[in-house]
Amino acid sequence: MTADAGAFDLVVIGGGPAGLMAAVAARRHGATVALLDENPAAGGQVYRATPAAFAPDPVATAEQSAGDRLRKLLARSGAVTLFGHKVWSVSPGFRVDAIGADGPVALSAPKLIVATGTCERVVPFPGWTTPGVIGLAAATLLLKSQRMLPGRATVVAGCGPLLVAVAAGILKGGGHVVAVIDVAGPKDWLMRLPGLLSRPDLLARGARWLATIRAAGVPLLSRHALSAVRELGDALEVTVARVEADGTPIAGTERTLMADCVAVGNGLTPGSDVSRVLRAQHRYDAAHGGWVAVADPCGRTSVAGLYVVGDGSGIAGAAAAEHHGELAALAALRDSGRLPIEKFDGESAPALRRMDRARRFGSVMAELMALRPAQVAAIPAETVVCRCEDVTRGEIDAAIDGGAREVNQVKAWTRCGMGPCQGRSCGDVVAELVARRIGSREAAGYFTGRLPLRPVSLEAVTGDYVYADIPVPKAAPL
Repeated sequence: MTADAGAFDLVVIGGGPAGLMAAVAARRHGATVALLDENPAAGGQVYRATPAAFAPDPVATAEQSAGDRLRKLLARSGAVTLFGHKVWSVSPGFRVDAIGADGPVALSAPKLIVATGTCERVVPFPGWTTPGVIGLAAATLLLKSQRMLPGRATVVAGCGPLLVAVAAGILKGGGHVVAVIDVAGPKDWLMRLPGLLSRPDLLARGARWLATIRAAGVPLLSRHALSAVRELGDALEVTVARVEADGTPIAGTERTLMADCVAVGNGLTPGSDVSRVLRAQHRYDAAHGGWVAVADPCGRTSVAGLYVVGDGSGIAGAAAAEHHGELAALAALRDSGRLPIEKFDGESAPALRRMDRARRFGSVMAELMALRPAQVAAIPAETVVCRCEDVTRGEIDAAIDGGAREVNQVKAWTRCGMGPCQGRSCGDVVAELVARRIGSREAAGYFTGRLPLRPVSLEAVTGDYVYADIPVPKAAPL
């Protein structure tokens, strides 16, 4: 049976920088707060904590130091934290159901802050489901959290800042980077230099990563993308080709590389599954990752009491997420009458200014990671798009030819998006394929939010429940 973990003033889903700072800010004003996260410790993807069993890194990176600082703030705040808990259900009101090592728990609160971060986007290509092909985010997790190389010889491909971060991390760990394949070109980066200069510290860090890559003699192939990967004995044969600025492959420019691992990522999409389940209004914002909940600067959505913050509300980076989480907590307390207007104005105004400054850099990164429609258009018909259900590009096109006019119709006809990931991996690409045929992403729509949010076993939900526990009402008199 579900254990009732109690009622709170505020429940926060997500222990990254946005959710963490939301909990800290709410506790600062005396609210009772519960924070849930599937990971074993706070920090999210960017500030991921090293497992406790590992020896401390003798030279902490800037990200490790920032993560440690935030984790100390959370520990001192007095918030109730439930790490290692998978949130599988959220219902209006709000009730949050999760599964942890000790079984199910249920929490409730009149205010809910959702800080669920992002999902990685990979534009499918022939061989992208081959063993040895992983996401850039997965490579980051291995390097940061497990201090493990993704492979002996790795091709790093895709777009955005994770390319150089992963390549530099592999080199630091003693690995070999075969090549860095960037869909963007030098001009794409130079055009955004003014925005990048808003965070000279991060720009300098990226320059150091790039210098490390160049010093190691790693080939940097700009305006290139993966065409195919195939197994060749114990190795991977990786085909890359030049692309136009919009991502269109240029015929006759293919070259082959040999590796035992490919780390690829084509940007990030906001994690909007909770806000979709709660039926908040959403809008399509290509520059910030895709579909996001319609919200004001403090994260207030169209659903009273629901706040969406951090990269889950549009890609803007970890620094902006911290301030966004604080703003949402202040707004939640103000909306519940716990925070006087003078205090709200006094604390929210500087937090908003800090967030806006941080977003300049994050928004530039988001633009570089934006989906390139021509890259999606080039997916071959036989290529799997939904890897959970093995649905190919050709089957999706056939559904559209047969009359499907939005993504949920494609889902119903092909099972695309019905697998364990619930469309988080394939949804953006599927919607782009539909939009190509019917005119716009708005018309194509997005997969309707469904429960469970994450795969859970029936046994985990019911616990020791048996048929004898079912209450049997007395028979009605005849």
